Amino acid sequence: MSQKYLAALFGLFSLIFSNTAFAQLEFSTPASVGMSIDGLNRATLRLQQHIDEGDIAGVVAAVARDGKVIYFESLGLMDIEQVKPMQDDTLFRIYSMARQVTSAAALLLYEQGKFQLDDPVSMYLPKFESQRVLLDAESTDLSQTRERTADITVRHLLTHTSGLGSRSSRLYRENSVRDRNITLDQMVDNAARVPLFHDPGTEFRYGIHATIIGKLIEVWAERPFEEFLQEELLQQLNMQGTKFWASGSDRDRLATVYRPTNGELLRYQIESIPFTMRPRLIEGGVGLLSSVMDFVNFSQMLLDGGLFQGERLFQESTVNLMFENAVPERAMPIGSNGYWAGSGWTWGGFNLVLDPNAYSFPVSEGTIWWDGSAGTRYFIDPVQNTVIVIMAQVSPSSGGGFRENFSQLIDAAIINRR
Repeated sequence: MSQKYLAALFGLFSLIFSNTAFAQLEFSTPASVGMSIDGLNRATLRLQQHIDEGDIAGVVAAVARDGKVIYFESLGLMDIEQVKPMQDDTLFRIYSMARQVTSAAALLLYEQGKFQLDDPVSMYLPKFESQRVLLDAESTDLSQTRERTADITVRHLLTHTSGLGSRSSRLYRENSVRDRNITLDQMVDNAARVPLFHDPGTEFRYGIHATIIGKLIEVWAERPFEEFLQEELLQQLNMQGTKFWASGSDRDRLATVYRPTNGELLRYQIESIPFTMRPRLIEGGVGLLSSVMDFVNFSQMLLDGGLFQGERLFQESTVNLMFENAVPERAMPIGSNGYWAGSGWTWGGFNLVLDPNAYSFPVSEGTIWWDGSAGTRYFIDPVQNTVIVIMAQVSPSSGGGFRENFSQLIDAAIINRR
């Protein structure tokens, strides 16, 4: 065992008892769960190489197996100009990884009987009652529409089959559907005002669904989405770093986003309203900050069937929905290229691995996962009983393939395969 890795072990051991976000996770050696310390060290060296080559400024990554954290590394810089080292509790803009947190919050209310999955959304948000469908999904002509053939249901929102589209689509940009400087109510009204791209339930189209679910949560819970999320999910999971903006001392924990430009990493602000300010739009789709250990907590709870620190947060049957493809047969496959061709989508807002051969990095069939557009990603693998979380801040998010290479080397470090 290398001195560097031993130092990391003792550092993490100390952190377990000094930080409540780590308190529920047992720390152990890689060998105790059938993984190679040398293999994990190779993963660290490869991440450092990505930093040295200018792919990313810094990174935080963790691996847990059998409920034990066996790898945790913070490498490089969270701010190049300030020469500020990456911290264990660094906050990252997680963008699309917010969708699963929002979907999980909705399923808490489903367990309470606040809604049924096939309820029409218009039952709760009447503005969607008369929404029409574009005659041509590629058009932005609002006059060229027809009546839709079915209502949007909650099921459609959870599975991206509602007919709503992406926040970056030309239709939504031209009609100012989404802006961090408008309220959630305004965005919902905007989404209902423009036509759908296709009839509900007929196609998979990745889009703004989780943000609409955030508004539904307000209706079902009869309190603000942000408040419900914090009190009923985030606090229960010790996800202390997961929030919609960083204020006070949290600003010092927020990593800078960089964009590769002419061979160097330059600061890059993605949003017009920075994550150091409270936005008017509390956005369940892409609006959260979080940390690596917060997502280890969230992921491990799901891998453990809804249990967290010995307490049941979700019914096991609800967690099973989060590992189950929920896209209707008529809307499958959800894509034709790369991993999309081998994936489904679950009730929990996750990509589900149906065909590992469609992936360019190693995954087990039945793994649920997703990533964010600024360089974050996580996997929950029920076959190998592992959780992998990796976060950096780079746009575009490829970062020289640092996430894919990390997956390859973590998989190679597994000695005892399940």
